[in-house]
Amino acid sequence: MNLRRDVFQAIADPTRRAILLLLASQSLTAGAIASNFDTARPTVSKHLQILTECELLKQEQSGREVFYHINAKKMIEIADFIEPFREMWDERFNKLEAIMKNYKKT
Repeated sequence: MNLRRDVFQAIADPTRRAILLLLASQSLTAGAIASNFDTARPTVSKHLQILTECELLKQEQSGREVFYHINAKKMIEIADFIEPFREMWDERFNKLEAIMKNYKKT
């Protein structure tokens, strides 16, 4: 059975977000990634599998090693989806800040 994973469910997990942050600056093997966590390697492997299925990570074979790296194209898609929400909340907070400044003056 092939489950379709949702990218937002994938990044909801703090360990998976930590893996993404770890891989933001460099490609690493599963073992190198696992060494940064206090969990069992199979657990980290499952996280890597989920992130790969969601296309947030790509795998690259180099000899006997498999390196994981960020799929920037997919991250841009997520950022583009989130951007209108960020803009909306920035606007709301700016309005609230203006109201609070006026309130303090009176």
